[in-house]
Formats: sequence, C-alpha cells, structure tokens
Amino acid sequence: MTSRVIALDLDGTLLTPQKTLLPSSVEALKRAREAGFQLLIVTGRHHVAIHPFYQALALDTPAICCNGTYLYDYHAKKVLEADPMPVEKALKVIDLLNEHSIHGLMYVDDAMLYERPTGHVVRTSAWAQTLPPEQRPVFTQVPSLAQAAQDVNAVWKFALTDEDMPKLRGFVSHVETSLALECEWSWHDQVDVARQGNSKGYRLKRWVESQGLSMKDVVAFGDNYNDISMLEAAGTGVAMGNADDAVKARADVVIGDNTTDSIASYIYHHLL
Repeated sequence: MTSRVIALDLDGTLLTPQKTLLPSSVEALKRAREAGFQLLIVTGRHHVAIHPFYQALALDTPAICCNGTYLYDYHAKKVLEADPMPVEKALKVIDLLNEHSIHGLMYVDDAMLYERPTGHVVRTSAWAQTLPPEQRPVFTQVPSLAQAAQDVNAVWKFALTDEDMPKLRGFVSHVETSLALECEWSWHDQVDVARQGNSKGYRLKRWVESQGLSMKDVVAFGDNYNDISMLEAAGTGVAMGNADDAVKARADVVIGDNTTDSIASYIYHHLL
C-alpha cells in the first residue's frame, strides 16, 4: 500500500451521532501516525469547532476548514492560505436570506455569528457548553450580519438551515445561479455557501502537493455531499455506511457506519 495520507471528515464520519470519537478510531489513527502516515482533518466546520478532536488525535498537521475555504495551523494559530467570500457577495447572500426568511449562520475570522438563535445554533451551542472553556467554539449573536460582514477580516462561509426542505433547495438553486457561489450539503438539513471553487478536494490536493506527494497517496473518509470532491480526488475514497447512496456511488470503498469500528478495521486491514 502506497498511501501516506489519511484525510478525515468529522461529522457523520469520524464522529458518532453524539459528536464523540470512538476509542477504536483514536487508537487505530495513533498507530497509523506511528507508522508514518500524516493525518489530516478535512471538515465543513470552523477551526474553532475542532479543538477537542484535534487535540484528542494529537495532530501536528494543519486542518482544512469550511469545506476547503481555508487551511488553518493550530500550533501557529494562523490561517496558512484561504479564499474567503468577497464582502459584496456576502452582503448579497444576507439580503437574500432576509428576503426569503432563511436562517444563516455566518462563519468569520474566529467565530460564528447569527442574528436569531435557531435549532441548529441552539443545539451546537449546547454541545459547546459541555467542553472545557479553552475548547469552546465562539458563537456570537449580532444585531446585523450585514454590518458584521463589513467589520470582520474574512467571511469563510454561510451555513443555511430551514425546516422547509423544498424551500431551502429552491433557495440554494437561486443562490448558485444568481451569485455564482459554491453550495454544498454538509448535513441532511444544512447547506454551506462559500466562494466558488472552494472544496475539500481542491484544498486537500493543494496541501498534499505542497508535501511533495500525490493524491494517489491519499485515503479519504467521508459521508456527505461536501465530501465527494475529496473522495473522488483521493487514491482511495472511502464512504461510510451511513452515507447517502449518491455519495457511496462516488467512492471506491464503502465501510460500516459511524457508530461501528469500521474506520479502525479499514486501517488495520488495508493500511497497516
């Protein structure tokens, strides 16, 4: 086996439905590191929402965040490269969100901003409160996303949610055609909107090549539509058993779901 990089999505893949790491996965990934593999988190999350998992895995690599919008170095505490959304595009997204009454959580600099607390924000904030203070992601309620977009250094992405799925799908189609932005489903009821061209596969390829390696050297694990770009680009794309059939069809291998020891089993049987 020539693979030298293991790329890992978090939610729905490495994390259980309870947002925890399976001990079997932690141990198998530790052994992979000891065997010389580089482990890389490739997630739709903001870097401030990865701390507990990054630390539990004892990683020394940067993390690819917000579906490939930026590469973040945890040890230096800085963004290494990024393609944030232009402010004028962010303002147009906010106008459309207000016009169509769609909730948007705006990922910026070192925080996630919102105007009204919806189910997604409440659930994620509740999870954050279970963490030690130094690991808690920053959620901030602001009076105006439009004003905030003009005050921050970078808008990474918007996470859109709505209980009316046909309405949300229609909105996404409108944003894609009218604003030429990248829209990817990262959960069954969440769509991420970012600058066009950003994807997990794109940013992963850039990092891999910066290490003098090829995407043929990569095994990537994922479960959702925002993982397809890296599953297809990797030498081996591994879809979780809980993934949609459309995602499984784009992978090379399908394993068990994220409640089982399937990632550990794959590592032991195929990589070590």
